[in-house]
Amino acid sequence: MLIDAETYQRVLGDELRKLRRQRGWTRKELNQRLQSDISLQTLATYELGTRQCSVVRLVELCVAMDELPQDLLAKVHRRVFTDEPGRVRVDLRKVIADAQPELGPLRRWAEDRLGHAETGPAPAEVHFDLAALERMAELCGLSTVDLISRLRRLNS
Repeated sequence: MLIDAETYQRVLGDELRKLRRQRGWTRKELNQRLQSDISLQTLATYELGTRQCSVVRLVELCVAMDELPQDLLAKVHRRVFTDEPGRVRVDLRKVIADAQPELGPLRRWAEDRLGHAETGPAPAEVHFDLAALERMAELCGLSTVDLISRLRRLNS
């Protein structure tokens, strides 16, 4: 299982922000509950997922919000590593490496996506919703169920 650090950090930040908002707190109010002195800008970058926080800092944030760190990390893990309802996670590198002729249209799309990212490297993993899966299945000449099954086998 490959870990996309950028995605993981972004999801962790999103979960931290959700947790703070569930308590009805501003960043300033959270900051006042922390043991150490952290700037509001640093808190913002944690929540945006643009800055990594140490394990100790993550625990401190969780303690301040009365959340077990392992529960927060479990939420992040589920979001990053499991398919969401109605969505299928696809590793584009595996699609490119696969030789099934029926997946040719998807393989060409994956090659183009990974090869022509305009804003830096494109993520190697994407999530397809049902509408995208239906359209891609049509292009591949497969049923949607067959395409989903093939994609899940590629990811296993």
